[in-house]
Amino acid sequence: MKKFRIIFSLAISFLLISATIAQDLISVNELAKKMSDPNLIIVSAQKSDSYATTHIKGSINLPPSELTVNEPVDYVLDTPTNIAKKLGAAGISENMEIVVYDEGSSKYSGRLYWTLVYMGAENVKILNGEMTAWKEGRKPITNTSFKASPAIFTPSVQVQYLANIDEVRKANDNPNYVIIDARTAEEYNGIDETELRKGHIPGAININYTEMLDANGKLKSKEVLSSLFLAKGVSPDKTIIIYCASSVRASIEFFALESILEYPNVKVYDGAFNEWQSDENNQVIL
Repeated sequence: MKKFRIIFSLAISFLLISATIAQDLISVNELAKKMSDPNLIIVSAQKSDSYATTHIKGSINLPPSELTVNEPVDYVLDTPTNIAKKLGAAGISENMEIVVYDEGSSKYSGRLYWTLVYMGAENVKILNGEMTAWKEGRKPITNTSFKASPAIFTPSVQVQYLANIDEVRKANDNPNYVIIDARTAEEYNGIDETELRKGHIPGAININYTEMLDANGKLKSKEVLSSLFLAKGVSPDKTIIIYCASSVRASIEFFALESILEYPNVKVYDGAFNEWQSDENNQVIL
């Protein structure tokens, strides 16, 4: 009996740990049950034309691009003050339960998730499977836009989630860091047609962001993700910096590492390859 109690306790502990790890990922059925919660706001990260075609009923539209500026390079975060004003105007406060989703790519929901946790939002989740899973679950959709009442978003900037160009330079040959390029292999290897310099940041390894997703567009399991990253030398004892062209695709890898796998030191290089390659003094390798 004592042995049974020990095994039972271990099983319960495992389930609790698993639930905690997955706390930032919400299923279609879980979200559907919470739709009437007054502290819940559902945010579509879809581009405006996609949102206008179809979206989750009751969700507001806030593409992550609206929280960016194009100086010194395209698609970098606006100031925390300006972002907070835009979030508040959209009806989002930092203490709401915020569920984000996009059209199915997880690029834009990932970027919005990262922006919100960087700004200090307390409870942000991504809808697993995005709009694709919501439709497959036959949940309510509409093409009628929805506006939430304005709120106040009080920022508490989490600087540990943001890497700047100086830290990336320091990380190039530092064994305590791993730099991940979340672009395609063609972009990484410099064989893709682009207006940018061809190649990647020295020392970066390539893990395409699509490797986070299964065939149905849902996040792969914790076990599969862990094996994927460890096989590439991405271990939790390192500081991880992720980038892509403009750090949209990078952000879903941030989510996988920081939320699902609970790596303690994960950052997004917001300036991304756009910024890196724009300085001729920065080496780009093939």
